Amino acid sequence: MAQVLVIALNGLTLAAVYFLVASGLTLIFGLMRVITMAHGTSFLLGGYIGYVVARESGNWFLGAAAAAVGVGVLGLLIHQLLIRRFQDDDMRVALVTLGVSLIGTDLMLAAFGGTATQVPVDADLQVATVQLPFVGPYPLLRLLVLGVAIAIGVMLALGISRTRFGAVVRAGVDDAQMTAATGVNVPLVFAVIFALGSALAGLAGVVGGTLFPLMPGQDGTYLLFSLVVVIVGGMGSIPGAAIGSALVGLVSQFTLVYAPTYSLVCTFALMVVVLAIRPQGIMGRKS
Repeated sequence: MAQVLVIALNGLTLAAVYFLVASGLTLIFGLMRVITMAHGTSFLLGGYIGYVVARESGNWFLGAAAAAVGVGVLGLLIHQLLIRRFQDDDMRVALVTLGVSLIGTDLMLAAFGGTATQVPVDADLQVATVQLPFVGPYPLLRLLVLGVAIAIGVMLALGISRTRFGAVVRAGVDDAQMTAATGVNVPLVFAVIFALGSALAGLAGVVGGTLFPLMPGQDGTYLLFSLVVVIVGGMGSIPGAAIGSALVGLVSQFTLVYAPTYSLVCTFALMVVVLAIRPQGIMGRKS
Protein backbone atom coordinates (compact mmCIF):
# COMPACT_ATOMS: atom_id res chain seq x y z
CA MET A 1 0.00 0.00 0.00
CA ALA A 2 2.76 2.44 0.96
CA GLN A 3 4.64 1.66 -2.25
CA VAL A 4 1.56 2.38 -4.37
CA LEU A 5 1.02 5.72 -2.64
CA VAL A 6 4.68 6.69 -3.06
CA ILE A 7 4.53 5.85 -6.77
CA ALA A 8 1.33 7.89 -7.07
CA LEU A 9 2.94 10.89 -5.36
CA ASN A 10 6.00 10.56 -7.59
CA GLY A 11 3.67 10.49 -10.59
CA LEU A 12 1.86 13.62 -9.43
CA THR A 13 5.09 15.53 -8.79
CA LEU A 14 6.35 14.54 -12.24
CA ALA A 15 2.96 15.63 -13.57
CA ALA A 16 3.50 19.02 -11.89
CA VAL A 17 6.61 19.60 -14.03
CA TYR A 18 4.79 18.39 -17.15
CA PHE A 19 1.91 20.73 -16.34
CA LEU A 20 4.15 23.79 -16.01
CA VAL A 21 5.63 23.07 -19.44
CA ALA A 22 2.32 22.07 -21.04
CA SER A 23 0.39 25.03 -19.62
CA GLY A 24 2.66 27.35 -21.60
CA LEU A 25 2.24 25.19 -24.69
CA THR A 26 -1.54 25.04 -24.33
CA LEU A 27 -1.61 28.85 -24.29
CA ILE A 28 0.49 29.08 -27.45
CA PHE A 29 -0.69 26.00 -29.33
CA GLY A 30 -4.18 25.64 -27.93
CA LEU A 31 -5.32 29.26 -27.76
CA MET A 32 -3.23 30.96 -30.46
CA ARG A 33 -3.13 27.94 -32.80
CA VAL A 34 0.61 28.51 -33.25
CA ILE A 35 2.62 25.32 -33.69
CA THR A 36 5.93 26.07 -31.96
CA MET A 37 8.66 23.44 -31.98
CA ALA A 38 10.93 25.53 -29.74
CA HIS A 39 8.95 25.09 -26.53
CA GLY A 40 11.23 22.33 -25.24
CA THR A 41 14.23 24.54 -25.95
CA SER A 42 12.62 27.27 -23.84
CA PHE A 43 12.33 24.72 -21.02
CA LEU A 44 16.01 23.74 -21.25
CA LEU A 45 17.19 27.35 -21.57
CA GLY A 46 15.16 28.33 -18.52
CA GLY A 47 16.74 25.52 -16.56
CA TYR A 48 20.25 26.63 -17.50
CA ILE A 49 19.52 30.30 -16.74
CA GLY A 50 18.13 29.31 -13.35
CA TYR A 51 21.15 27.10 -12.73
CA VAL A 52 23.64 29.90 -13.45
CA VAL A 53 21.78 32.62 -11.51
CA ALA A 54 21.02 30.39 -8.51
CA ARG A 55 24.62 29.15 -8.40
CA GLU A 56 26.11 32.65 -8.53
CA SER A 57 23.59 34.34 -6.21
CA GLY A 58 22.80 31.46 -3.88
CA ASN A 59 19.09 32.32 -4.29
CA TRP A 60 16.81 29.77 -5.99
CA PHE A 61 13.91 32.23 -6.28
CA LEU A 62 16.12 34.75 -8.07
CA GLY A 63 17.13 32.02 -10.51
CA ALA A 64 13.49 31.11 -11.14
CA ALA A 65 12.54 34.76 -11.71
CA ALA A 66 15.49 35.33 -14.05
CA ALA A 67 14.59 32.22 -16.07
CA ALA A 68 10.93 33.19 -16.42
CA VAL A 69 11.70 36.79 -17.41
CA GLY A 70 14.62 35.92 -19.68
CA VAL A 71 12.85 33.16 -21.59
CA GLY A 72 9.64 35.24 -21.73
CA VAL A 73 11.48 38.18 -23.32
CA LEU A 74 13.25 35.85 -25.75
CA GLY A 75 9.91 34.28 -26.67
CA LEU A 76 8.46 37.73 -27.30
CA LEU A 77 11.37 38.59 -29.62
CA ILE A 78 11.00 35.31 -31.51
CA HIS A 79 7.28 35.95 -31.94
CA GLN A 80 7.71 39.52 -33.12
CA LEU A 81 10.70 38.97 -35.41
CA LEU A 82 10.11 35.49 -36.80
CA ILE A 83 6.49 34.41 -36.34
CA ARG A 84 4.12 37.39 -36.32
CA ARG A 85 4.16 38.08 -40.07
CA PHE A 86 3.09 34.55 -41.06
CA GLN A 87 1.44 33.33 -37.87
CA ASP A 88 -1.38 31.63 -39.80
CA ASP A 89 1.03 29.60 -41.97
CA ASP A 90 1.40 26.51 -39.77
CA MET A 91 4.10 24.82 -41.84
CA ARG A 92 6.32 27.88 -42.01
CA VAL A 93 5.96 28.56 -38.28
CA ALA A 94 6.78 24.94 -37.46
CA LEU A 95 9.90 25.00 -39.65
CA VAL A 96 11.12 28.36 -38.30
CA THR A 97 10.66 27.33 -34.67
CA LEU A 98 12.31 23.97 -35.41
CA GLY A 99 15.32 25.88 -36.72
CA VAL A 100 15.33 28.04 -33.59
CA SER A 101 15.19 24.89 -31.48
CA LEU A 102 18.13 23.25 -33.26
CA ILE A 103 20.28 26.39 -33.05
CA GLY A 104 19.40 26.96 -29.40
CA THR A 105 20.15 23.36 -28.45
CA ASP A 106 23.56 23.45 -30.13
CA LEU A 107 24.43 26.77 -28.47
CA MET A 108 23.50 25.40 -25.03
CA LEU A 109 25.51 22.26 -25.71
CA ALA A 110 28.55 24.40 -26.58
CA ALA A 111 28.07 26.62 -23.51
CA PHE A 112 27.28 24.01 -20.85
CA GLY A 113 28.72 20.83 -22.31
CA GLY A 114 27.08 17.43 -22.35
CA THR A 115 27.28 16.71 -18.62
CA ALA A 116 24.23 16.71 -16.36
CA THR A 117 23.70 19.71 -14.09
CA GLN A 118 21.10 20.43 -11.43
CA VAL A 119 19.68 23.74 -10.22
CA PRO A 120 21.01 24.28 -6.69
CA VAL A 121 18.57 24.68 -3.83
CA ASP A 122 19.04 25.12 -0.08
CA ALA A 123 20.71 22.00 1.31
CA ASP A 124 18.26 21.72 4.20
CA LEU A 125 15.30 21.83 1.83
CA GLN A 126 16.94 19.27 -0.43
CA VAL A 127 16.96 16.64 2.32
CA ALA A 128 13.85 17.74 4.29
CA THR A 129 10.99 15.26 4.50
CA VAL A 130 7.38 15.33 5.65
CA GLN A 131 5.74 12.46 7.51
CA LEU A 132 2.62 11.53 5.51
CA PRO A 133 -0.09 9.10 6.67
CA PHE A 134 0.21 5.61 5.12
CA VAL A 135 3.33 6.78 3.23
CA GLY A 136 5.96 7.69 5.78
CA PRO A 137 8.67 10.28 5.11
CA TYR A 138 8.34 11.98 1.73
CA PRO A 139 10.58 14.72 0.25
CA LEU A 140 9.28 18.20 1.08
CA LEU A 141 10.74 19.61 -2.13
CA ARG A 142 8.50 17.41 -4.28
CA LEU A 143 5.42 18.51 -2.32
CA LEU A 144 6.40 22.16 -2.77
CA VAL A 145 6.72 21.64 -6.53
CA LEU A 146 3.26 20.08 -6.58
CA GLY A 147 1.88 23.06 -4.62
CA VAL A 148 3.50 25.57 -7.00
CA ALA A 149 1.99 23.81 -10.03
CA ILE A 150 -1.48 23.79 -8.43
CA ALA A 151 -1.24 27.51 -7.56
CA ILE A 152 -0.12 28.47 -11.08
CA GLY A 153 -2.81 26.28 -12.62
CA VAL A 154 -5.56 27.93 -10.56
CA MET A 155 -4.30 31.42 -11.44
CA LEU A 156 -4.13 30.59 -15.15
CA ALA A 157 -7.58 28.98 -15.21
CA LEU A 158 -9.14 31.95 -13.43
CA GLY A 159 -7.24 34.40 -15.60
CA ILE A 160 -8.48 32.80 -18.83
CA SER A 161 -12.07 32.20 -17.74
CA ARG A 162 -12.88 35.04 -15.34
CA THR A 163 -10.95 38.16 -16.46
CA ARG A 164 -11.48 40.65 -19.25
CA PHE A 165 -8.07 39.82 -20.70
CA GLY A 166 -9.00 36.14 -20.82
CA ALA A 167 -12.25 37.00 -22.59
CA VAL A 168 -10.31 39.08 -25.12
CA VAL A 169 -7.91 36.18 -25.74
CA ARG A 170 -10.74 33.71 -26.31
CA ALA A 171 -12.58 36.15 -28.55
CA GLY A 172 -9.42 36.85 -30.54
CA VAL A 173 -8.89 33.14 -31.15
CA ASP A 174 -12.49 32.56 -32.23
CA ASP A 175 -12.76 35.63 -34.49
CA ALA A 176 -9.71 37.88 -34.68
CA GLN A 177 -11.21 40.27 -37.23
CA MET A 178 -14.38 40.91 -35.24
CA THR A 179 -12.38 41.34 -32.04
CA ALA A 180 -10.06 43.82 -33.74
CA ALA A 181 -13.13 45.74 -34.99
CA THR A 182 -14.10 46.43 -31.37
CA GLY A 183 -10.80 48.27 -30.84
CA VAL A 184 -8.77 45.45 -29.31
CA ASN A 185 -5.12 45.22 -30.38
CA VAL A 186 -5.21 41.51 -31.20
CA PRO A 187 -1.52 41.23 -32.27
CA LEU A 188 -0.48 42.73 -28.92
CA VAL A 189 -2.68 40.26 -27.03
CA PHE A 190 -1.18 37.35 -28.95
CA ALA A 191 2.35 38.64 -28.29
CA VAL A 192 1.63 38.77 -24.55
CA ILE A 193 0.26 35.22 -24.63
CA PHE A 194 3.33 33.95 -26.49
CA ALA A 195 5.64 35.65 -23.98
CA LEU A 196 3.65 34.23 -21.05
CA GLY A 197 3.74 30.72 -22.51
CA SER A 198 7.50 30.97 -23.01
CA ALA A 199 7.97 32.32 -19.47
CA LEU A 200 6.07 29.33 -18.06
CA ALA A 201 8.37 27.01 -19.99
CA GLY A 202 11.39 28.83 -18.54
CA LEU A 203 10.00 28.53 -15.02
CA ALA A 204 9.29 24.84 -15.63
CA GLY A 205 12.93 24.40 -16.63
CA VAL A 206 14.08 25.66 -13.22
CA VAL A 207 11.53 23.53 -11.35
CA GLY A 208 12.34 20.45 -13.42
CA GLY A 209 16.07 21.13 -13.16
CA THR A 210 15.74 21.23 -9.37
CA LEU A 211 14.14 17.78 -9.18
CA PHE A 212 15.94 16.11 -12.10
CA PRO A 213 19.33 16.68 -13.79
CA LEU A 214 19.45 19.00 -16.81
CA MET A 215 21.19 17.74 -19.92
CA PRO A 216 21.12 18.22 -23.70
CA GLY A 217 18.33 16.25 -25.36
CA GLN A 218 15.76 16.91 -22.65
CA ASP A 219 14.25 19.69 -24.76
CA GLY A 220 12.90 17.15 -27.25
CA THR A 221 11.64 14.86 -24.48
CA TYR A 222 9.70 17.60 -22.70
CA LEU A 223 8.33 18.97 -25.96
CA LEU A 224 7.05 15.50 -26.84
CA PHE A 225 5.42 14.90 -23.46
CA SER A 226 3.95 18.42 -23.49
CA LEU A 227 2.29 17.70 -26.83
CA VAL A 228 0.90 14.45 -25.42
CA VAL A 229 -0.47 16.32 -22.38
CA VAL A 230 -2.09 19.03 -24.52
CA ILE A 231 -3.62 16.49 -26.90
CA VAL A 232 -4.94 14.29 -24.09
CA GLY A 233 -6.27 17.20 -22.02
CA GLY A 234 -7.66 19.22 -24.91
CA MET A 235 -6.13 22.19 -26.71
CA GLY A 236 -6.58 25.54 -25.02
CA SER A 237 -7.86 24.13 -21.73
CA ILE A 238 -5.84 24.74 -18.57
CA PRO A 239 -7.93 22.22 -16.54
CA GLY A 240 -7.44 19.81 -19.43
CA ALA A 241 -3.68 20.31 -19.26
CA ALA A 242 -3.82 19.55 -15.52
CA ILE A 243 -5.81 16.35 -16.09
CA GLY A 244 -3.60 15.31 -18.99
CA SER A 245 -0.44 15.94 -16.95
CA ALA A 246 -1.77 13.88 -14.04
CA LEU A 247 -2.68 10.97 -16.31
CA VAL A 248 0.64 11.03 -18.17
CA GLY A 249 2.64 11.34 -14.94
CA LEU A 250 0.79 8.52 -13.18
CA VAL A 251 0.87 6.15 -16.16
CA SER A 252 4.56 6.89 -16.68
CA GLN A 253 5.55 6.22 -13.06
CA PHE A 254 3.40 3.13 -12.48
CA THR A 255 4.53 1.48 -15.71
CA LEU A 256 8.14 2.45 -14.97
CA VAL A 257 7.94 0.46 -11.73
CA TYR A 258 5.74 -2.48 -12.75
CA ALA A 259 6.41 -2.73 -16.51
CA PRO A 260 9.52 -0.65 -17.31
CA THR A 261 9.92 -2.11 -20.78
CA TYR A 262 6.52 -0.78 -21.82
CA SER A 263 6.57 2.55 -19.98
CA LEU A 264 6.86 4.74 -23.08
CA VAL A 265 4.47 2.54 -25.04
CA CYS A 266 1.77 2.81 -22.36
CA THR A 267 2.14 6.60 -22.20
CA PHE A 268 1.47 6.96 -25.90
CA ALA A 269 -1.22 4.28 -25.75
CA LEU A 270 -3.03 6.59 -23.33
CA MET A 271 -3.05 9.31 -26.00
CA VAL A 272 -4.32 6.88 -28.64
CA VAL A 273 -7.17 5.69 -26.39
CA VAL A 274 -8.24 9.23 -25.51
CA LEU A 275 -8.19 10.32 -29.17
CA ALA A 276 -10.19 7.25 -30.18
CA ILE A 277 -12.88 7.97 -27.59
CA ARG A 278 -12.79 11.79 -27.56
CA PRO A 279 -10.83 13.26 -30.50
CA GLN A 280 -10.89 16.82 -29.10
CA GLY A 281 -9.30 15.71 -25.82
CA ILE A 282 -10.80 15.26 -22.38
CA MET A 283 -11.63 18.95 -21.83
CA GLY A 284 -11.34 20.19 -25.41
CA ARG A 285 -14.11 21.84 -27.39
CA LYS A 286 -15.46 20.39 -30.60
CA SER A 287 -14.48 22.31 -33.71
